[in-house]
Amino acid sequence: MYAIIQTGGKQYRVEPNTVLSVEKIDAEQGAAVEINEVLMVRTENGLKVGAPYVEGVKVIAEVVKQTKAPKIIGFKYKPKKNERKRWGHRQRITVLRVKQIVGVAESGSTQPTPSASESADAPTE
Repeated sequence: MYAIIQTGGKQYRVEPNTVLSVEKIDAEQGAAVEINEVLMVRTENGLKVGAPYVEGVKVIAEVVKQTKAPKIIGFKYKPKKNERKRWGHRQRITVLRVKQIVGVAESGSTQPTPSASESADAPTE
């Protein structure tokens, strides 16, 4: 089972025990975080896609640590003008460990329903 979640304007594919780095979330180390923005859930029964989010499904994760990403160096240069500008940036990130995906059983069947074109292609007697 896996889910596609959205946090910090980015999307991530997560499974239980997945460790991922996301943009900073205000939470203490060791705290549980609920992510309700679940875009899609895949189970052994099938696939469920939200519009935009899947109703009643959430991902529970634990904050492993608060840290910074590697430094990114920016540089602007204009030739023949002796104009140079250099700067650096380190994005604050939160490292999460996914504990579980909750609400899949309560959200109803995840079986895909046949579309009208599939049922029209079926042979009739």
